[in-house]
Amino acid sequence: KRSRIVSINSKQSMKVIQLSVYRYMRDTNEPVLLSEAIDLNSFGYFQRATVQQVTNAFSKIVVKRIEPSQRITVEVEGLADYQVHTYVRSDGLAATLTGDTEYPTRVAFAVLNEVLDSFSTDPYTSGWEGVVENNAFGRWVPLNEKLATCQDPASFDKILRIQNDLQSTQKVLHSTIDNLLERGEKLDDLVQRSDELSATSKQFYRQARKSNSCCVIS
Repeated sequence: KRSRIVSINSKQSMKVIQLSVYRYMRDTNEPVLLSEAIDLNSFGYFQRATVQQVTNAFSKIVVKRIEPSQRITVEVEGLADYQVHTYVRSDGLAATLTGDTEYPTRVAFAVLNEVLDSFSTDPYTSGWEGVVENNAFGRWVPLNEKLATCQDPASFDKILRIQNDLQSTQKVLHSTIDNLLERGEKLDDLVQRSDELSATSKQFYRQARKSNSCCVIS
């Protein structure tokens, strides 16, 4: 059966597809996923599992390679017009927001600030510092609620302006994934070794790199 090339772009603009919370205190080989909220309705049904795996793997790569207290925005390799905004606090609690490139950076990091503040003070998530297993807190309800409310950045930004809570979002580093990798590291190698990705997702990534963020579907 002949393959056809289809764009992996979502059907809508100004879209946030994932919010994730991680623990990374350098005592584990990889960041530990504490909770995530995902909305992949803007992608085709058969693309959703692959998109989720790619965003999870990419987010972990970024979290692992930035310094504590740093905020960074990086384009997602393999997903056209998407980028991951990442904030790692000094205490090792981190959050990522994956959205399209039109989503305002200022709003993205304000969302991450709120997510981390809420997560670290919620009695339900207390003890996160000692967690070593992924998804220990499952579908943390406030994260799903935040994913829904942040879809309208204009309304969210109005609230921010009223609260005058913008100072902490000013120093954001825009980078590429290649700049985050250590000497001798290659993204292709990290992808192939990733436990987050199925064989299908790894194949998708290779095709995306070759064909400008498109995927091959049989």
